[in-house]
Amino acid sequence: MALPTTQHDATILIVDDAPENLVLMSNLLKDLYPLRVANGGAKALALINSGTQLPDLILLDIMMPGLSGYDVARALKSDERTAAIPIIFLTAMSSTDDETRGFELGAVDYITKPISPPIVLARIDTHLKLKAAADFLRDKNDYLEQEVARRTLEVAAIQDVTIHAMASLAETRDNETGNHIRRTQNYVKLLAEHLRHHPRFSDFLTDQTIQLLYKSAPLHDIGKVGIPDRILLKPGRLTPEEFEIMKAHTTLGRDAIQHAEDELGTDVEFLRHAKDIAYGHQEKWDGSGYPQGLVGEDIPISARLMAVADVYDALISRRVYKVPMSHDEAVAKIQQGRGSHFDPDICDAFLACQARFQTIAAQYVDTDADLAKEAAALQFIADEP
Repeated sequence: MALPTTQHDATILIVDDAPENLVLMSNLLKDLYPLRVANGGAKALALINSGTQLPDLILLDIMMPGLSGYDVARALKSDERTAAIPIIFLTAMSSTDDETRGFELGAVDYITKPISPPIVLARIDTHLKLKAAADFLRDKNDYLEQEVARRTLEVAAIQDVTIHAMASLAETRDNETGNHIRRTQNYVKLLAEHLRHHPRFSDFLTDQTIQLLYKSAPLHDIGKVGIPDRILLKPGRLTPEEFEIMKAHTTLGRDAIQHAEDELGTDVEFLRHAKDIAYGHQEKWDGSGYPQGLVGEDIPISARLMAVADVYDALISRRVYKVPMSHDEAVAKIQQGRGSHFDPDICDAFLACQARFQTIAAQYVDTDADLAKEAAALQFIADEP
């Protein structure tokens, strides 16, 4: 991006009520710059606000009938559209107070009459070069801001695509539907927003973190891709041995996300939350969960939120091998787990929001087609030799 040239490109507006001064300045500058003239302050403002191209510099007399040069300068500097136009006062008022007032109003220079043509030309050239440099830097800054915004959207899109691809992969192998993923991520967001001002959670649950939790929640069961079909899709209760294998999905999920992060070669915040959720959402407040048997505050907040969301959805969901609980039955079950399975405050947030949980569940209800797909997968396993 090159700096614009000053001569022949920059337009100068001359404002003076004396015709002889307009003629003098026009003759001095006409061979160097495109010129516009106004014989009063009101006409100058009307010309500038006419919708035509703004001048690059204004030579402004002070003593004029009607609006003085000071009035014009004040109006221009108060308007964002014209505030950056450099103003040079060109006046017979030569006192220090007059000059000080001019600079206080935002003028870049103050030249007293009678003028010295070489000095006027040199100062105009200097201020046009300064304006060109300032315009260049402002345009560059605007470009960089737009580029940062574009890259930020691009990174967010990559995050979304990555999560969607990984979650879809898990969905193809799991007996739970894609609607389970959508329901649980909305449950997590609802709980987080309800708790954002709670003293135990406010430092963690910022706007950015809540958005990242919403994005990360679909990966809570990504580790199930590593569980054998005979266990993952078994249409009945698992044996103790099979359950131990199933429990490994938390570690498999954490390791898969960690591997993706290692491949990137840097820590990624949304993947950190996804790891915590995948690895910790089966932990219980009293330490009886898995895989680590963590207790209370040692369980990541993201995992504690996911635990409530996941259990509620499992309770109300219809599967070919079980009937769903009613919403009220599921709420009672969650309440029973307060302080044992679930963080008490998160459980209380669920109870406060339970009607909206029911609304989300209805919005993303499983269809007959979803259940037919699950039944077909289970039948495939049953038919295997």
